[in-house]
Amino acid sequence: MALTVITGVVYPVVVTAVAQVAFPNQANGSMITVDGATVGSSLIGQAFDNPKYFSGRPSAAGAGYDPTMSGGTNLSSTNQKLIDSITAQVDAQRKANGDKPVPIELVTSSASGMDPDISPAAAEYQVHRVAQARGMTDDQVRAVVARHTSQPFPWFLGEPAVRVLELNLDLDGLLK
Repeated sequence: MALTVITGVVYPVVVTAVAQVAFPNQANGSMITVDGATVGSSLIGQAFDNPKYFSGRPSAAGAGYDPTMSGGTNLSSTNQKLIDSITAQVDAQRKANGDKPVPIELVTSSASGMDPDISPAAAEYQVHRVAQARGMTDDQVRAVVARHTSQPFPWFLGEPAVRVLELNLDLDGLLK
């Protein structure tokens, strides 16, 4: 009985209290708010179909970015459904961004199906389309991308990443 109380009540209450005090943003889902309204989480990707927005990785989670359906496709590399899906994604990317090599992450879903990040190369691939749609120069858009490119910590673990939601909000002038 005592172990149940300690591990089932005391420990969760202490951990929750410490998290709320030490890391309140992370403990509450890393939510991003604009003018008092929650627009998303910095940890969960969203679909952006408008040409003036950067797009993230495709999602295999339900109808797309559904947190209750998190997970990859589990399709093998020889599965025709996966091949057709990737081929369609490549065609769509080339139609939107021009006939140049497409970064792999823009046509394949992540293991969770809800990755909020893209690589700097995937962002660079989309710069010209976004700049044209917004009436900006490529260099102006690159400057905004650079502000939202994070380096891994420590630097030797991982790769630089661009948070798509924050980048798009900044381009809209909504991120403070």
